[in-house]
Amino acid sequence: MDRLSIILTLMTGAVLTGALAVTAMAFGWYGWPPLLGSAAIGILLSWPVAYLISRRIKREDPNWSAKTSQKGPLPKPGAKEI
Repeated sequence: MDRLSIILTLMTGAVLTGALAVTAMAFGWYGWPPLLGSAAIGILLSWPVAYLISRRIKREDPNWSAKTSQKGPLPKPGAKEI
């Protein structure tokens, strides 16, 4: 897991949940169960989608390097991105 995907998780969760809620209402499914279902699906999909977006951003960034010298279980606070 990288730090960029953690930040993107908040944004993708909001976008996915909102889009699913609007889609449910567009189909005429009004009530709590469709809204709770769309919220649950949005929460469950937010991290995987954020991780994919993070990988794509880093793959297309010419200034990002994948080299790492991390030796412990936790990254150093001032260390470069993974």
